Amino acid sequence: MLSIIGMGPGDIKYVTFEALEKIKCSDKVIAFGRISHTAKKITSSVITIKNLDEIKHYINEDEKTSILASGDPCFYGIADYIRRCGYKIDEIIPGISSFQYMMAKIQKNYDNVNFISLHGRNDDLQSVKCSKISVILTDKENTPNVISMKLREMGIEGDIFAGFNLSYEDEFILKARIGDSIDDISSLSLVVIENEIFKR
Repeated sequence: MLSIIGMGPGDIKYVTFEALEKIKCSDKVIAFGRISHTAKKITSSVITIKNLDEIKHYINEDEKTSILASGDPCFYGIADYIRRCGYKIDEIIPGISSFQYMMAKIQKNYDNVNFISLHGRNDDLQSVKCSKISVILTDKENTPNVISMKLREMGIEGDIFAGFNLSYEDEFILKARIGDSIDDISSLSLVVIENEIFKR
């Protein structure tokens, strides 16, 4: 049996009870570095991997295998990758996404929000022009500072919120203007954009 489990934004207190129970009764638990640290607080049977291709070496359909994903596995998550590899997913247990956590922290509604993932992807930022609020997943190259500068070059004005290490003890959330310089505090970050044109 193969389960994909959402682990929330990072801190163990945001892992759902259902996820905890499933992890505890799994024969094998597969997780990436950051998430594996959280998982090891739940069970000792954690296999830490560095890239998606390693998952194939550990899946055995005769075992209760759980693959742990940060945030929610259905929000730019690994569920589609696992299916493309030819594996049948028996269940997906949702988790709190980093964007849900962030929006609660900055007290913003996310109805009709524009989602963009630059996390290992080459998506562009054009849709920010047409959206009141955009949520952007970042990576080491597409940092909050890089995004702030690109949006200024595009002529977009408004506020940018950057959340670093969300849910962890060293969490840091800041608000700036688009075009302001933002220190790269951590590669674990997320950006929310409020396009000022929709306030006029």
